[in-house]
Amino acid sequence: MNTSRHDIYAFIHKGLRAFMAHTLVRVGRIDPHDATEVAEVGSEMRALIDICRGHLRHENEVIHAAMNERAPASAASIEAEHVHHARSLDELEALLARLPGDAAAAQALYRTLAAFVAENFEHMQREEAGHNAVLWTHFDDDEIRSLEQRIVSSLSEDEAALSMRWMLPHMTPAERAGMLGGMRAHAPREAFEGVLSLIRPLLGGRDWRKLALALGL
Repeated sequence: MNTSRHDIYAFIHKGLRAFMAHTLVRVGRIDPHDATEVAEVGSEMRALIDICRGHLRHENEVIHAAMNERAPASAASIEAEHVHHARSLDELEALLARLPGDAAAAQALYRTLAAFVAENFEHMQREEAGHNAVLWTHFDDDEIRSLEQRIVSSLSEDEAALSMRWMLPHMTPAERAGMLGGMRAHAPREAFEGVLSLIRPLLGGRDWRKLALALGL
């Protein structure tokens, strides 16, 4: 893969993989009879379901539409997988509603989520290989960044914060500094400082020191 080109999937997929893995582990050890734990894990599950639904919508409406316009049917196989994923998200939501006090529902939720995560890890790899190949053939990097910006601009404050919360801590130090350096240069100061406040508790001391050094904080 030509990593010198702009990869529209790189950071959001890192965030999604981290969020999925984290949530799967939490669901796997949940006590369905502990109301506090059920509420906490349920909140994380709903957030994961929401961000996955949004991700499907953004890819379908922005990335796939652009791909299919310049390379007809180039997104067809992934779009079919998205239909299946949407149904899986509905199933996860239904199982989540049954969770409190129901050990069988907890086990079913865990196994269904495990299958969903496994499918999505393979799915994201196919997008990063196949879809990037189409994008890099038919679009220049400025056009790809424009597609990405359309998605970012469509996010609500809560959606943007959730994305940052899962992307930034799981990037390499160079990727993290590059994204936040760009944000500091182009976004309002309060937005930049808000993101720093959001992620500082999520970074280990070494990662925070590297970021502070890179940004001159």
